[in-house]
Amino acid sequence: MLVPVLLFLLGFALLIKGGDWFVDGAVGIAHRFHLPEILIGATVVSIGTTLPEVMVSAQAALQHNSGISYGNAIGSIICNTSLIAAITVAVHPSDVKKSTLKLPVIAFFVSAVVYCLIAYTTGQFQRWHGFMFLAMFAAYMVISVKQMTSSGEQPEETEEEEQKEETTLTKEIILMAVGAAAIAFGANLLVNNGTIIAEALGVPSSVIGLTMVALGTSLPELVTAITSLMKGHGALSLGNVIGANLFNIVLVSGAAISISPFAVPAEKTLMGINSSLLVDIPVMLCVMSLLCFPALATGKLKRWQGITLLCIYAAFTFYQFVL
Repeated sequence: MLVPVLLFLLGFALLIKGGDWFVDGAVGIAHRFHLPEILIGATVVSIGTTLPEVMVSAQAALQHNSGISYGNAIGSIICNTSLIAAITVAVHPSDVKKSTLKLPVIAFFVSAVVYCLIAYTTGQFQRWHGFMFLAMFAAYMVISVKQMTSSGEQPEETEEEEQKEETTLTKEIILMAVGAAAIAFGANLLVNNGTIIAEALGVPSSVIGLTMVALGTSLPELVTAITSLMKGHGALSLGNVIGANLFNIVLVSGAAISISPFAVPAEKTLMGINSSLLVDIPVMLCVMSLLCFPALATGKLKRWQGITLLCIYAAFTFYQFVL
């Protein structure tokens, strides 16, 4: 049991570091060819930071492990919202810019409604559903870039990006290649050993996907959130959290379904009803509603939201492993 746990943790480390290398290399190349900052932020960086989730779910799909494919996407949304965003809101409530929230909020809930309709009416995701989600992802990216271009907005640069030293094209290509390889290898370790751990603990693979794997692939966002708080930069951008959650449905789930269609996992039940439909998806919608709608109504994030979300995450995790 010790070896699978160590390999599982190694997979986490490779996913995190590989994601950093891939984004650094991709951003460097984009800058070198003078691509607009707004395009780099909205596409290269956004997709790069979602690669760990994409690779884990894709790897699970290739192995026909629907529990982790499903659990990683839904669990990452719950983790991003009720742990990562919740910590920043609970520690440092802040104002939000409502105009920047409308597009990602609308896009998320539209994609979530489509996801729920499929899950609750058929319980089976077909390959064409995956293609549809990927098309929704492409449409969102185009609309997002056009909106930011027309409004003159620019994505915020991190301190590291501002201080980044000039590197050679060869180094940037190597960073991208090594980063992609690390992500792929880390995803393989995570899925294979996560499955072994789930079997040893006697819990469904979907539970591992919803909790341990979801938390692992969300660690870069968690580190960023905590770092920003320590540096006094305030709460994590709500728009970035919503964007990451949107990508988990349309890109992460879309890629996994396109590779290997799967049914909504029914390994865990509550009162004889599929836990995925009774708990997982409703919790996902609940935490996103609790984070987004008060912010859209008032233009502020309140401490009570963060505390409530953290309590929900604790209860959700307790339910997955204990009940």
